[in-house]
Amino acid sequence: MAEAAAEPKKKREMLTSFSIIFILLAIVALLTVFLNGQTFVIDGEEGSVVGAKLSDFLMSPVRGFADAIDVCLFVMVLGGFLGIMNKTNALADGIAVLVQKLKGKEMTLIWILMGVFALGGTTYGMCEETVGFYALLSATMMAAGFDSLTGAMIVLLGAGVGCLGSTVNPFAVGAASAALDGVGITGNQTVFIGLGLVLLVASYIVAALFVTNYAKKVKADPERTLMSASERAAAAAEYSEAGDKVSQEIKLTGKQKGALICFGLAFLIMIISFIPWEDLGVTFFNPDPEGTSWSSILTGVPLGQWYFQEATTWFLLLGIIIGIISGLSEHEIVDEFMAGAGDMMSVVMVIALSRGVSVLMASTGLDRFVLAAASNALAGTSGILFSIGSFVLYFLLSFLIPSTSGMAGVSMPIMGPLAAQLGFSPSVMVMVFCAASGVVNLITPTSGAIMGGLALSRVEYATWVKFAIKIVAVISVICMVILSVAFMMIH
Repeated sequence: MAEAAAEPKKKREMLTSFSIIFILLAIVALLTVFLNGQTFVIDGEEGSVVGAKLSDFLMSPVRGFADAIDVCLFVMVLGGFLGIMNKTNALADGIAVLVQKLKGKEMTLIWILMGVFALGGTTYGMCEETVGFYALLSATMMAAGFDSLTGAMIVLLGAGVGCLGSTVNPFAVGAASAALDGVGITGNQTVFIGLGLVLLVASYIVAALFVTNYAKKVKADPERTLMSASERAAAAAEYSEAGDKVSQEIKLTGKQKGALICFGLAFLIMIISFIPWEDLGVTFFNPDPEGTSWSSILTGVPLGQWYFQEATTWFLLLGIIIGIISGLSEHEIVDEFMAGAGDMMSVVMVIALSRGVSVLMASTGLDRFVLAAASNALAGTSGILFSIGSFVLYFLLSFLIPSTSGMAGVSMPIMGPLAAQLGFSPSVMVMVFCAASGVVNLITPTSGAIMGGLALSRVEYATWVKFAIKIVAVISVICMVILSVAFMMIH
């Protein structure tokens, strides 16, 4: 009896990310069958829900792969890039040196890093672009005595609250403003930037406090981690090398320093390249739009106009350069690249499967049906009820349509005029959309960036939800209060 009592309690295994998304995909398919033939009117045009056939359900992951091929290819090449980098040992040694220098200042580092990611989110909608940082931050946080979940929090919540408080984000504010222009309504840029900053600062403070509070608990007692034993084992197998070296006296070689410089340059150029500089009035990277820009030499596209194809090319090039600088042979460069790309296949499949949900909704008309029904229900409500109802509408829709630009194009021609008819500001409605979709994109399983990033950090989706649900609830309430006040004050 004593031996039996000494056995550790077996924890119930959680569903994998793949199973969760498949279940959601099945629910969406069944909903379309149940609502088959239901009509709706959007922009004066009548449409109807088309029930998904078995073939639609089975094909949706493949169609999701085709729809997300750019980001999937980027993730695979990024894996190859990291594979070459890991072969040099420069990253593990560099992280160890960084942690040694920042000993005792880890909490300050968390605030700074989250602020950097938030800046990327509010300016250019940094989301899928964050996937490459999960592995780096997970390794760094584990080396500092935290867990890989802490690293995932920094990236996901940092960029997430930035998108939530979008100011000039072209995929959120820009797309929504353009959609309003299409129906004859001009958005107020002052409202976008001012209200966006208020939402950004409020949500950033809440998120950073949650992350640092969790990090302190894990630092003091590793058993207080939310990660299961299997997750911790997987993270340790992948990222513990840097942590093991923290207690050692590490000196970087000249080749390792060169590799780290290229590594940092790779991500710095990626960040610069995704920011829409011309929309911000900056012409440095493309002084002559009619001619060939100096910054378009490598990809044919100037910095500020890059997307995943250009970023993929950039990381492929830098991976080869790092291999050459580090003295790797041609066989080693190819072998490590292929092995690293192969390690990313589970991440790629999660991204493709997630995209399949939104593809199925769009092809069956379910997304437009839900939007039309909800907008009709909101007509005639008071300012506070309209604000809360609109937020809840976008909150629910964003689970099924994780693309902010896609959501803006579908919804804003309906919700903007509706707000104007009721005497409210369409510009505030744009920020309702940004805030609600931003909150959902902190937790939705239909986001390839979230599911792929968590997979890189070796964190199961259920574990992330266990932590993030409280943050989502608190930030949602704060956003609804701010937006309700804005609807009453701004007309």
